[in-house]
Amino acid sequence: MPGLDLFDHSPHHPSPAPPLANASNLILIDNYDSFTWNVYQYLVLEGATVSVYRNDKITLAELIEKKPTQLVISPGPGHPDTDAGISSDAIRHFSGKIPVLGVCMGEQCIFAVFGGQVDVTGEILHGKTSSLSHDSKGVYAGLPQGLPVTRYHSLAGTHVTLPECLEVSSWIDAGPDRNRGVIMGVRHKELLVEGVQFHPESILTAEGRAMLKNFLRMKGGTWAENERLSKPVTARHERSTNGTTISEDKSLDSKSLRNDSILDKIYNHRKQAVAAQKLVPSQRPSDLQAFYDLNLSPPQISFPLRLKQSPYTLSLMAEIKRASPSKGVISLATCAPAQARKYALAGASVISVLTEPEWFKGGIEDLRAVRQSLEGMPNRPAVLRKEFIFDEYQILEARLTGADTILLVVKMLDEATLTRLYRYSQMLGMEPLVEVNNVEEMRIAVTLGAAVIGVNNRDLTSFKVDLDTTSRLMDAVPKGTTVCALSGISGAKDVEAYKENGVSAVLVGEALMRAPDTAAFIRNLLGATTGCEGPNAQEELLVKICGTRTPEAARAAVEAGADMIGMILVEGRKRCVPQSTALEISNVVHAAPRPPPQPSLVPLLLKDSPTAVDFFQHAATTFSRPNRALLVGVFQDQPLSHVLAQQRLLDLDIVQLHGSEPLEWASLIPVPVIRIFKPGEHDIGRKGYHALPLLDSAAGGSGQKLDITAVRQSLEADDSLRVILAGGLDAENVQETLHQLAKSREGVVAVDVSSGVETGGSQSLDRIRAFIAAAKEARGGVEA
Repeated sequence: MPGLDLFDHSPHHPSPAPPLANASNLILIDNYDSFTWNVYQYLVLEGATVSVYRNDKITLAELIEKKPTQLVISPGPGHPDTDAGISSDAIRHFSGKIPVLGVCMGEQCIFAVFGGQVDVTGEILHGKTSSLSHDSKGVYAGLPQGLPVTRYHSLAGTHVTLPECLEVSSWIDAGPDRNRGVIMGVRHKELLVEGVQFHPESILTAEGRAMLKNFLRMKGGTWAENERLSKPVTARHERSTNGTTISEDKSLDSKSLRNDSILDKIYNHRKQAVAAQKLVPSQRPSDLQAFYDLNLSPPQISFPLRLKQSPYTLSLMAEIKRASPSKGVISLATCAPAQARKYALAGASVISVLTEPEWFKGGIEDLRAVRQSLEGMPNRPAVLRKEFIFDEYQILEARLTGADTILLVVKMLDEATLTRLYRYSQMLGMEPLVEVNNVEEMRIAVTLGAAVIGVNNRDLTSFKVDLDTTSRLMDAVPKGTTVCALSGISGAKDVEAYKENGVSAVLVGEALMRAPDTAAFIRNLLGATTGCEGPNAQEELLVKICGTRTPEAARAAVEAGADMIGMILVEGRKRCVPQSTALEISNVVHAAPRPPPQPSLVPLLLKDSPTAVDFFQHAATTFSRPNRALLVGVFQDQPLSHVLAQQRLLDLDIVQLHGSEPLEWASLIPVPVIRIFKPGEHDIGRKGYHALPLLDSAAGGSGQKLDITAVRQSLEADDSLRVILAGGLDAENVQETLHQLAKSREGVVAVDVSSGVETGGSQSLDRIRAFIAAAKEARGGVEA
């Protein structure tokens, strides 16, 4: 044959390479071609463990189940569109997940799968050797130009239909000016997919075994991932403090980062900041450990379990993010705890709080405030510390500040460090969210045993977003593992595919932060579901008759529909009830049945709600029972021991504190607590202590009316506030008073009357009945 001398380049007496750990399950699809055996032989000689399946003897589902480490598509007769069996579907599925190589027809399948056209070349070649030019990358790395390669084909991909996502990697020179002639190889520009039109396994092809060896060295599903995984790993140093291993100098391993990546810069900055913080008295590792040993960390909930509770098909991880390296400033004015409450009440299962200060403009105090803002919420969201964590110190700090879980980024941690931090977090009761971005990182997370894996659609080295990243990695996830899609989600279309392929949750940050109506955006994103805004805590206005001094008055109030009967138990007050009378009133209240409320007025109690509900909204549901009224004992600046003793003796359903008692007493009293406040007092809206605040004048029972403007301002300042309204109310003015509150009327769940149902200093049964009737009628629509 003119032009090239013929040489047998096959391996003579070859020595097989040791088995390759990263090629332990290579699958070779046989397109019914005798050269498949040669391809198999070369791959095995280079250390791969290979299984061969003919293109019509295995389904895609079966192929996926086998979890291959690499995919090779063999040569074969015919056209890729009609004669390649499962080959094209396999390429579509595994591209971006594992290395994929196509030989001859396999290369043509790759060309066609990504949108190119395979057509006749104008010549029929069978065993022809040609001189190959190539780009010295991929399978050609380290190989000389002008290699003789063997060609068996009459079809090839055409230059004019070359898909935008592919590049020509090798070709046959045409003419004296060495223009690119017939395409001999293509490579995907981003995904680790490569094809050769010639036969590297032929005895007449030079360096064919080297080409396949280059392929077997490739790792991951993208070229960027392959670059990271191909670099050496650096060592890390540790020391032990108080029995806890603390990382002292953890350089980012080069499997993860380029030297100039933003992640590298953030890591180095955080490393210096954490090192400095550890030297500050009260913030040293030993200090944090002492705080934890004193049980000073807030109560926590299970992150994996809470993530599974949602009013939507996908659970929402709602993020508080003021800025980011890729988007710059998003919203510096955001109040983190206020934003967290919006997220919680709109159905978020997790609140993610970014605590990195330089690039994301967050801080550990954001985390602390967010956790406090959720205090007392039934079924509150879990709180995630979103941070670049590389040290146990940061995990312990997160726990003490109120986090239920933390983020561990596989990309920035070697496996030993990742495992140590993961186990330490679990030891503190926090199951971490383990973040991955590619196949190799997913393998590490799965090997770790992570219960919750987050797939970051954003590559942290380039900050490019690919929303298909999560879907591509789903096949590698064991059954029972919760998978979350992270980053880049901005609308309903972005999550449609996730609902179908097994993703459990999505994390949304920037789009939520920019949304003018948070709750509406979430409903549009995930689809409105029954109960997504939580149950309506109170449809009926409750009525409390206070200053009750006789069993007859108590019975009349209960029969008229009162929800609460209050007794003054403060010696020296004119309405104070002797103990013997108090016992009689208690017996009446506990025994006398209430008239049944209208079905539409029955409060909707919280039962297995997947959505967090505000503390006061929930508390209001505990102040009404359909079968009887509740007994309230009113105390003022009396010893706690006396209050507790009276509660037990009189079987009080509710305790009312009408003096300057500490807020913390509410946590020590075994029944709900009502506490008096003046409009505008600072602690009126504090969650987790008093079940409901009572707005009244300082004296109480004086008949002195409250400034309705001050009441309205208190309610408008905190739309989550729910109150009992007292102060000079009677049957003649209760409706007008509520009307004057306009939209703030929604914050009033009950009205309280004492002097307003009295005549000549004594309770009037008629006035009691009249007040209850007037108040119950006032429950109607709110007027602007």
